[in-house]
Amino acid sequence: MTSDLYSQIYANLQAIPPGCVATYGQIAKIVQCGPRQVGYALSSLPKDTVLPWHRVVNRDGKISQRSSRGHCRQRERLEQEGVQFNLNGIIDLSRFQWQP
Repeated sequence: MTSDLYSQIYANLQAIPPGCVATYGQIAKIVQCGPRQVGYALSSLPKDTVLPWHRVVNRDGKISQRSSRGHCRQRERLEQEGVQFNLNGIIDLSRFQWQP
């Protein structure tokens, strides 16, 4: 079951276009699981994955805390795609959230 769920999560992850973000809860609602399960699926991705893991943020439009290096890398990748952060490190979801 877990591998099937992870496959569904990864398929939705792949669908998020550059310059957009999705929340853990948004992906969870689509695949009918909990947001933490989405987080677990993303954390199990290999370091060299081509899936756009960096396009998933928390419900507040913030990058979820992990190692500071991963946090910086995620923000850098999003900014390279044109996603903007305010001074508090928050993404305006009304502007950048993916609408499948």
